[in-house]
Amino acid sequence: MLGRLPLPEQLDAFRSVLGRNEILTEVMSRTATLDLPGWYVTAGCLFQTVWNVVTGRPPAQGIRDYDVFYFDDTDLSWQAEDAVIKAGQEVFDDLRAEVEIRNEARVHLWYERKFNVPCPPYDSTESAIDRFAATTCCLGVRLEPDGEWRVYAPHGLSDVFNLVVRPNPVLAPKEVYEAKTARWKEEWPELTVLPWPADPPA
Repeated sequence: MLGRLPLPEQLDAFRSVLGRNEILTEVMSRTATLDLPGWYVTAGCLFQTVWNVVTGRPPAQGIRDYDVFYFDDTDLSWQAEDAVIKAGQEVFDDLRAEVEIRNEARVHLWYERKFNVPCPPYDSTESAIDRFAATTCCLGVRLEPDGEWRVYAPHGLSDVFNLVVRPNPVLAPKEVYEAKTARWKEEWPELTVLPWPADPPA
């Protein structure tokens, strides 16, 4: 099983699997042209591509959108972020996929209104990825200027390959985790979804 390979081989397998999703690789290539600070393609489009390949589905099946995170704390205005979003819309205009670009330096300005829990300001894109509702989601990939892939996977890749969804109760509330996992379980019934802990850390 891929989840039992040594870590360097898991990384090679991860890149190989993601490379089978042509939409994903195109999103990565086009995002690189936007020159966004600290950017990653992240979240569902990554682990769901792996789930699809591991279970024998088409690589892009069931993927609703492709998330691009970047981090720019030099201008926290909505106007600055909106300018980046509009530039992205032009870059991705002919791509048959929804690409959502967000400045993670601004998340603390709106997160509590949406999820009813406060969010401390992030200090990097990585710190935003660290706080996804499931550790399985904590992934980011980008193309470096030399064409190499940079992979951020603070919880490793074994759960992703083994179809295990593990809660990450550091920010997102239980309801978010349970809503997301219920939807994922419908699309990928092979998943093992671990329960939210009874006493999550403060």
